[in-house]
Amino acid sequence: MSDQFIDKEHRFAKIVSEQTFEDGRELSVLNFGPTHPSTHGVFQNILLMDGERILDADTTIGYIHRAFEKIAENRTFYQITPLTDRLNYCSSPINNMCWWMTVEKALGVEVPKRAQYMRVIVMELARITDHLICNGILGVDLGAYSPFLYVMKYRELAYEIYEEICGARMTTNMGRIGGFERDWSEAAWRKLDEFLEGFPKAWNELETAYLRNRIFMDRTIGVGAISAEKAMNYGFTGPNLRATGIDYDIRIAQPYSSYDDFDFNIPVGSGGDTYDRFCVRCGEVKESIKIIRQARENLPQGSYHADVPDYYLPPKEKVYTSMEELINHFKIVMGEIPVPVAEVYHSVEAANGELGMYLITDGSRTPFRLHFRRPCFVYYQAFPELIKGGMFSDAVATLSSINVIAGELDA
Repeated sequence: MSDQFIDKEHRFAKIVSEQTFEDGRELSVLNFGPTHPSTHGVFQNILLMDGERILDADTTIGYIHRAFEKIAENRTFYQITPLTDRLNYCSSPINNMCWWMTVEKALGVEVPKRAQYMRVIVMELARITDHLICNGILGVDLGAYSPFLYVMKYRELAYEIYEEICGARMTTNMGRIGGFERDWSEAAWRKLDEFLEGFPKAWNELETAYLRNRIFMDRTIGVGAISAEKAMNYGFTGPNLRATGIDYDIRIAQPYSSYDDFDFNIPVGSGGDTYDRFCVRCGEVKESIKIIRQARENLPQGSYHADVPDYYLPPKEKVYTSMEELINHFKIVMGEIPVPVAEVYHSVEAANGELGMYLITDGSRTPFRLHFRRPCFVYYQAFPELIKGGMFSDAVATLSSINVIAGELDA
């Protein structure tokens, strides 16, 4: 048991021992977590309870802290990509693309238009799968299991598309400096078209099952609310900020990967509560479908990668048959190619909000410093304030709706 846990327990225990009520009621301390990663992640909330009502809360993080940033300082550019997969593992391709764009900014690499559009497709597909999990699990946490199972088959289809693109499903390690490792196969495009045809109908049915459901509305409206001002003060971004009524989206504010070529809206809420967060994500899924369709229909001709032989890995068939290509592959992976001295920050609109990477290079084979700006780390700081005064069951719904992913929280 950590000293941090003991201190918190003692703080609440002292309150419990000193508090008396004329009607005989007693306060209690409830340990909410740590839970398994397959639920909402390994983190702990120690709650001071008056019956089922939460009077105070303390959060404990760090249960799966893996020292990503320190590991990255001892890895070359290509060896860091698998680390990014394990931030928000519900939408790994977005993490991968953010990393490549950060490196490209440091190296001054210009990515072809076709590769940018392909990146937009996979990032929006990843946003959809992330929101599918978040909104689907919110229903499960409130007792509605069937709609979640109904749309899960489309997450499987999305994973099949990833598999066609890069050979992996969940931790994708997708892409290269300058674009993609290969052009997409006909099977990838066919499965993407199948997804675009079938998924919108299934998503509309999930919305219908929840949005005007009296039980769902009673359990979410006014629950876990935060004002726009407080959200800004905490540093909220993404759906959790837009649910308060602020239409900030990095794809619009600081366009990257040709997002300014696409026509889409930014869904916003008004009350900043669990219901608004659900509605904003529902709207974002529809906008992501719109963006993917535009990218699919207007896909530019040209190369799927930039012409940067010093940093772009050679094709596998050449690596297996040519000594020169094998040596080049080894030099790139092991960081033998000189890296310019640079200090850059690049951020993308990830599924949960602003995912940023601050990179400093000193000319060696590894980063001098790499910092991940993870949106979930910000949200979790506000969790005690969101749940104080509410019922314990509301805390479960609130945690589900802010979509804290432990891998991203504890990087």
